[in-house]
Amino acid sequence: MSQIFHHSANTLARITMYGAVFAIGFLGWAGYELDQSNYSTRAKQHRDQPVPFSHAHHVGGIGIDCRYCHTTVETSSFANIPPTRTCMNCHSQIWRTSPTLEPVRASFRTGESIPWTRVHDLPDFVYFNHSIHVNKGVGCESCHGRVDKMPLTWQEASLQMDWCLNCHRHPEKVLRPQAYITTMGYQPAGDQEEIGRKLMAENHIQSTHLLTSCSTCHR
Repeated sequence: MSQIFHHSANTLARITMYGAVFAIGFLGWAGYELDQSNYSTRAKQHRDQPVPFSHAHHVGGIGIDCRYCHTTVETSSFANIPPTRTCMNCHSQIWRTSPTLEPVRASFRTGESIPWTRVHDLPDFVYFNHSIHVNKGVGCESCHGRVDKMPLTWQEASLQMDWCLNCHRHPEKVLRPQAYITTMGYQPAGDQEEIGRKLMAENHIQSTHLLTSCSTCHR
């Protein structure tokens, strides 16, 4: 009985199988890279706001402390967006007629909140408490980046789970004394990990086993 397929069909079949394995591997790698990319996470992308608020000017230039505007960051799970009257503490005296600040003045007149666009927006299935992190020694800069250099605010990190776990597995690499919680460009006075381990003991930080437990962030 004559052969139905030519001998070259064996080679073609092998090439097809190997090619399929490599193609699947490449697609998996490409999907992972896309998921981690700034395009997907929106990291490094500033958000359009009704008023072009500049942290670079207010924090880096004038030196306003984070807690002046975000007053609940040490006591609440949510770092509040400052009410318009906080803006008007200064802007009732300076830049009083600036067209750029008209939405602020209108908000103050009418009592209607400015519709700010949230920059750091975690999924609803993630529990995050600002006060715990701040009071345990995690500086604002560790998550939000150098806001004192941001003319328009962007999301500094990916906010993905592996980014959170990097700190939860090694908190000694990011902890700082309370006096420097809001300091931008903080430099430790010595070995960071040694200082961090000391702060872990002083602040009674839980073991990494508990810090990386699913129920810590997913409740």
